[in-house]
Amino acid sequence: MVTIHHELNMLAGPDPCNWISHVHRRSSQPSSRIEEEQGFNEAEVSYVKQGEEALQKSISILSDQDGWTTEITAANGDKVLSKVLPDVGKVFKLEVLFDQRSDNLYGELVGNMEQMGDWNPNVKEVKILQKIGQETMVTHEVSGPTPGNVVGPRDFVSVRCAKRRGSTCFLAGMSTQHPTMSEQRGVVRAENGPTCIVMRPSADDPNKTKFTWLLSIDLKGWIPKTIINKVLSQTQVDFANHLRQRMASNSDSMEIVPAC
Repeated sequence: MVTIHHELNMLAGPDPCNWISHVHRRSSQPSSRIEEEQGFNEAEVSYVKQGEEALQKSISILSDQDGWTTEITAANGDKVLSKVLPDVGKVFKLEVLFDQRSDNLYGELVGNMEQMGDWNPNVKEVKILQKIGQETMVTHEVSGPTPGNVVGPRDFVSVRCAKRRGSTCFLAGMSTQHPTMSEQRGVVRAENGPTCIVMRPSADDPNKTKFTWLLSIDLKGWIPKTIINKVLSQTQVDFANHLRQRMASNSDSMEIVPAC
């Protein structure tokens, strides 16, 4: 299978370095230039740069195919792998082939983001706190209960960067702070990032999608690592199954968004 690094490099078309270079250029742009180009204030520029930093770091991690260990291989072919990275810790990678077009999946995960709690029992609520332009938003997510309440309630405040380049879609993110969402009583404020979902049409069938989800989370609290590893890898497998069910249930009625 062609490596993710090669596929990402090919996104921009004739020049294989265009997209990676674009990410680096955007992340290194002075704040004043972004303010001038987009009309953002200082706080909004900070969120934009955080989102693009999460995307850049995620691409770097996914581009390195060495050192991954298989955690779970499901009967349907879904796979979760992991590796330990310096200064990041243990990260997980879900690899799935969906019988859905990339634009449909992108429309569900980005356009209908606040409805995720309706179909994913691992998520109690997702709320968009602020949108900055077309590609950046700040969200608040509350986790759903785990079996046996092994992991208590967690919430996250995240900046998310949603981009479409060529036929590939990205949804990257990392933890941040927002003035409207302080820590909640009875809920542990966990941290995530860099995280990223990459969706691209299958080379064998453009109506199917190669789906990769990089997950990096610090759940906080006194939870043994063995339990954390099991919960996180199983959460990714469950997510794929719940998303399949969601897409199957609304495939006839979901409005098709423009192709990635």
